[in-house]
Amino acid sequence: MRILLTNDDGIHAPGLALLERIAAELSDDVWVCAPAEEQSGAGHSLTLHMPVRLQQHGERRFAVTGTPTDAVNLALRKLFTDRRPDLIISGINNGENLADDVTYSGTISAAMEGALAGMKAVALSQATRDGGHGFAAAEVWAERVLRPLLDLPLARRTLVNVNFPAVAADTVRGIRVARQGFHDYARGSLVEGTDPRGRPYFWFGLDDVEHTLDHGTDLEAVDDGFIAVTPLQLDLTHHASIGQLAESYAA
Repeated sequence: MRILLTNDDGIHAPGLALLERIAAELSDDVWVCAPAEEQSGAGHSLTLHMPVRLQQHGERRFAVTGTPTDAVNLALRKLFTDRRPDLIISGINNGENLADDVTYSGTISAAMEGALAGMKAVALSQATRDGGHGFAAAEVWAERVLRPLLDLPLARRTLVNVNFPAVAADTVRGIRVARQGFHDYARGSLVEGTDPRGRPYFWFGLDDVEHTLDHGTDLEAVDDGFIAVTPLQLDLTHHASIGQLAESYAA
């Protein structure tokens, strides 16, 4: 199995180094193509108005001066001229990617780009909101989560989103398949300031967002100490509304 690894924390991120060690237990054909710098919050953005550069950092290790989407896109076009990867794994992100945060996440979007290209795609994130445990849960449990996915057929244009709880590895309560939850309020805060030249600036904060732990969601699973495994689809159509909208235009 050929595996492509990427992330949104950058080529030198500790979570990516950990993922490389884990992937080496799954295959001897592992490649890395990640952003050269941190791209957290980049979402599914593609660089169109400036060039991107491909930098080699060792055998089968590359960085791209762009977004996570750029990294996957360029890897597929330039690095794999003989055979495309069978699996793309994005992560391990330093911080959770739960609920509607998946729409902002570069980690999720890198996996999304792989899914759009027809590859099996998985995103891995380590919650850190409680602090003190680092990547402990992911380090022990990631291989256990990934192995069943290697032979599992996934529907086209879908990906699997995995979030490890911010607890010690030996206190993880297990793996729970859960649906995507939703936060109650708009994300984060807004910090206003003035730069040294007297011009105003605005900085989006990352304060914790209040949320309701609806039963069966990824939010609830991670809060309860479980690893949340959530299948996501790229078809954003709200199919139930098609008939109603069509009738409104037919009147």
